[in-house]
Amino acid sequence: MAWFFTEDEVKSDSHMIEGENARHIAKSLRMKTGEELTLVTPSGEQLECVISSVTDSNVAVNVTDRFPCENEPNVRITLYQALPKGDKMEYIIQKCVELGITRIVPVISNRCVSRPDEKSLIKKQKRWQKIAREAAQQSRRGIIPAVDPAVSFKKAVELSKENEQNIIFYELGGDSVKKLISKPPQTLGMFIGSEGGFEESEVELVLSSGGSKATLGKRILRAETAPLAALSIIMYATGNFE
Repeated sequence: MAWFFTEDEVKSDSHMIEGENARHIAKSLRMKTGEELTLVTPSGEQLECVISSVTDSNVAVNVTDRFPCENEPNVRITLYQALPKGDKMEYIIQKCVELGITRIVPVISNRCVSRPDEKSLIKKQKRWQKIAREAAQQSRRGIIPAVDPAVSFKKAVELSKENEQNIIFYELGGDSVKKLISKPPQTLGMFIGSEGGFEESEVELVLSSGGSKATLGKRILRAETAPLAALSIIMYATGNFE
C-alpha cells in the first residue's frame, strides 16, 4: 500500500492531499478512486484511507481507520556522521533511514576531506532532507528523520550530551556494542568518521563527555559502510530486528 506523510494533523474523516504527494499519486502511481493508501501525521498517527477523487493537483481521501504507527524502533538513535567524500552522504542517509535512524547530524571533523562552504552546505542539507523523506516513505517509517545543518565536531559533542548514551566507533579499537548496550537506552548517539577516521583528540573529547568507544571488528570498513554496520548492530542488540 502507498505510504505518505502529512504536513499537518488530520482531525476529520476526510482529507485533501496536495502538492508533491498529490502529483505522485496521480501521475506516477496513477492511483484511482476507490484505491487505498496510508497517511502518517506529524504526531505519528497512522491513517488508513480510501481515495474519493483524483486530479493532477489534488487527491481527496476518506479516513477509514486511525491508530498509532508502530513502525518505529524503541530507541531513538542520532547519527553524528563526519562528512565523507562525493555523494556518499546521500547513500548513508537513505540506508540509515531505512534501518531506523531518528536524526542525522553532518559533522565536519579534523580529517574530513570534504569541506563544502556554507552556501553549498545549505543546498546539500535540503537535498539530504528530501532523500530522508523519500526513504522514510519507501520504508514505511512513522516519522521523517531530521537531517540537521552541518556542525563542527566540538559542537556535535555538545549536542550529543542530550542523549542517554553515546558511542564513538573507532578504527583503533574499543568495546563491543553488545557489551556497551547491556540495557537498551531510550536515546543513543553514534559517531562515525569519514575516510580518514577520527583523531585521537576527538575520541578523547567524546570519552571525556561520558561517551564510550566501540569497535566494528578487525576489518576496516568504508566510510559509507561503517554507519550501516553500526546501526544494524545496535538495532539487533536492542531487539529492533525481531
